[in-house]
Amino acid sequence: MKILWIDLNSSYAHSSLALPALHAQMKDKTGYDWEIVSATINENIGSVVDEIVRHQPDILAATCWLFNHEPLMHIASRVKALLPEACLILGGPEFLGDNEAFLRRNPFVNCVFRGEGEEEFPRWLACWDKPEAWSDIQGLCWLDNENRYRDNGLARVLAFDSLTSPEESRFFPWDKPFVQLETTRGCFNTCAFCVSGGEKPVRTLSIEAIRSRLQTIHRHGIKDVRVLDRTFNFNPRRAKELLHLFLEFHPHIRFHLEIHPALLSDELKAELQRLPKGLLHLEAGIQSLREDVLEKCLRKGELSSALEGLNFLCSLDNMETHADLIAGLPLYRLGAIFEDIRTLAGYQAGEIQLESLKLLPGTDMRRRAEELGIRYSPLPPYEVLQTNEITTGELQVARRLSRLLDAFYNTPAWQGLTRKLILKEENFLHHFLDKLTQANLIDQPMSLEKRGLVLYQYIKEHHPAYITEASIAWIEAGMSLKKQPAERVKTKHQTPPEHWEVLKGIYNEKLKLCFLPTDAEASHGYWFGFEAETQKITPVFKAKS
Repeated sequence: MKILWIDLNSSYAHSSLALPALHAQMKDKTGYDWEIVSATINENIGSVVDEIVRHQPDILAATCWLFNHEPLMHIASRVKALLPEACLILGGPEFLGDNEAFLRRNPFVNCVFRGEGEEEFPRWLACWDKPEAWSDIQGLCWLDNENRYRDNGLARVLAFDSLTSPEESRFFPWDKPFVQLETTRGCFNTCAFCVSGGEKPVRTLSIEAIRSRLQTIHRHGIKDVRVLDRTFNFNPRRAKELLHLFLEFHPHIRFHLEIHPALLSDELKAELQRLPKGLLHLEAGIQSLREDVLEKCLRKGELSSALEGLNFLCSLDNMETHADLIAGLPLYRLGAIFEDIRTLAGYQAGEIQLESLKLLPGTDMRRRAEELGIRYSPLPPYEVLQTNEITTGELQVARRLSRLLDAFYNTPAWQGLTRKLILKEENFLHHFLDKLTQANLIDQPMSLEKRGLVLYQYIKEHHPAYITEASIAWIEAGMSLKKQPAERVKTKHQTPPEHWEVLKGIYNEKLKLCFLPTDAEASHGYWFGFEAETQKITPVFKAKS
C-alpha cells in the first residue's frame, strides 16, 4: 500500500512535524510504502499535482493549517479528479472545530482527523479502505455512505512520553535551517484565541529524554532549535532544569522559547541573568497591556506581574526578547495599541510583533464571536474584520502599523533611531505611518538601503534634531557614503584629531577614516574607521571628538 504525504509549507525554511511524528510510530511496520512530495505555497500548482499523480498513491495525506489551506485544497481537488480511487485524509489545526460544513463543501475529501494522530492514524491505516470500521477511530470525521456526518470527537495522546521521537523518522527535516523540538504538549493557560487554550492535560518529556534528542540534533549539525512548549516557565523547577540542559549544548545550539513574563520567579530570573549571550531567543507572550482585554481573553497571569517580568526580560543584554501584540482582541482599541507599542519600545523589546487576531477553528473565541461582537472572515486565515471597539478601517491602520514596525523597529540597523523617535516624539508613529501610506510605500517591499533613505528623508524634513543620529545609523549599517544620509560626511584625506574619545574598536593607521561633523566649524563630530584591505562594509572603529 502506497501512502503519499503532501508536504505543503509556507516557505522552504518551515516544515511540519506531522509526517515524521506519524511515520516514526510505524517505521518498522511492513506493508506500507511511504512517499512524500514537498512544495511551498508559492510553487506552481500544476507542477505539484503532476509530481503527486506520477506516484499513483493509494492514500493521500496532508496537514492543513490556515496559511496552506487554500493552495492545499486546489492541489488535493485536482489530484482527486485524476486519481478518484485514492483515499484523501487531512489533519491539522484546521479541523479542531466542527468539520461537517467542510466535508460537505469538499466532497472529494474522504475524511478529516481532529486532534493528535500518533496513536489513531496507524489504527486508521489498518482499515483505510473499510469505512464501515471507521467508527472505532477516535478523532475521525467523515460523511458515510448515506451522506450522514459522523464525528468521533477529539484524539488525545496521553502517553506522550512513550511516543517514538520524530527524529527517528527518515522524513525528519534535517536539511532545514532550524528544527522544532516538542518538549511539552498542552497548555496550562486558557487563552480564548489559542488552539491550545483548552488542551489538557499538559504532558511533558523527561529531561533525560530531551537530552537524548538534543544529542541527536547536535550530531546532525543543527544550530537552531525551536522548543515547542506553550509556556516554558509554567513549572519553575522544570524551567531551571531545562536551562541547565540547554547550557550543555552551548555554544553549538541556540534555543528559541516561548515564555510567560508574569510567571518569572526570582530564582528563574537569577538563572536567566547567568546564561551566556546568544544561548536563548525569547518570545514573550503579552498580547495586550490592558487588564480588561486579557481578562476578556481568559488569559491567566496578572498584568502587573507580566509587565514587570517583560521589563526584566528586555533589560537582559545576554538574550533578545520579542514581544507580541494582537489587534482585534475584544475591548482592544486602536489608540491603546499605539500606546502599548510605545511602552514596549520603552522596555527596549528586541522586536515588537503586531499581528491581527485570527479566529481559529476549535477556539473558545470563535465559538463566542457573536457574543463578543467580533466579525471575522469565514475563509482562511479567518482574520478579524471588526469588533465593537475597532473598525474595519482601524484594523487596516493596525496592519500597516505592523508593516512599519517590521521595516524599521524590527530591523537592527534602524531600530535604535526608530525607538528613540517613538519615545521622544509622541506623534511619530501616527505621522510617519501616514507619510508612508500616502507615498504608497507601506505595502511595498523595501531594501535595507531604501528604508534607510526613507527614514533619513523623513527626519530631515520633520525632525531635523535627529539628523546626525540618522547619518550615524546609516554609516554603521554599512550603507554607501555617496548617498544622501552621508551627505555631510567627509571622506578624503582625513587624519585623526589630536584628541578623541574612542567609542568602539582600536585605531590603527591602516584604517580608512571618515568624519561626520556635528557643528558648522567641523571642530566636533564622529569618526569612523574602515578596513581598506577587506570586504567588510561596516566600520570597525568609532570615536567622538
